[in-house]
Amino acid sequence: MRRMVYAVVAGVLAGAVAAAPARDWSQVVGRTAAGTVLVGNPAAPVKLVEYLSYVCPHCAAFTAAAAPTLQARWIRSGSTSLEVRPAVGQPLDLAAAMLARCTGPRYPAFAEAVFASQAQWFERGADWQQANGARVNLYPVLARLRAAADGAGLSDIARTAGGMTTPAIDRCFATDAELNAVLATSTQAMGAIEGTPSFVLNGRKVGSATWASLEPQLRAAGAH
Repeated sequence: MRRMVYAVVAGVLAGAVAAAPARDWSQVVGRTAAGTVLVGNPAAPVKLVEYLSYVCPHCAAFTAAAAPTLQARWIRSGSTSLEVRPAVGQPLDLAAAMLARCTGPRYPAFAEAVFASQAQWFERGADWQQANGARVNLYPVLARLRAAADGAGLSDIARTAGGMTTPAIDRCFATDAELNAVLATSTQAMGAIEGTPSFVLNGRKVGSATWASLEPQLRAAGAH
């Protein structure tokens, strides 16, 4: 009788283990030792680094094409990680990159929303800067960037897609920490890439690429 009970319990436990859902690594967002955003399994065998600009239409096109496979399957499974290195060149880009860092675990949703609505918020931001630039240029740097984020609608995206509160957005622009981190990565990118988006796959420089050209290289490296 005791053996039968043990067998039943063992079977139930085995079934519970087998039924346990696999971890969704696409929802795991951390920081590298260098302070850059890392999405996915830190121990993933396939490590992809992307240099990007939030105002770059090619980056937006890459994100839209790659998301169903890269984000939803390969990063989700834990086979692939994505390290994001901003390479910014103007104030709206810089403001977006700072907010992206500050969204923390909601970074993937924020980035997807920013790229999906890039044309709209960029045009709005350009109009806002044209109308308010003379006044806002008198502000300190962080205040200028916060005003640009508000004027373009980036702060609204940070609230809706990034899950940030207004106090959290305030903190993002309160000190030089996030600003300096983005500028450091952008300075490093100047000597490493020729344009955005550019990629490094498992330590090997791929350079500028489309999803169509990068996907087979990721598969060959073991992404699944």
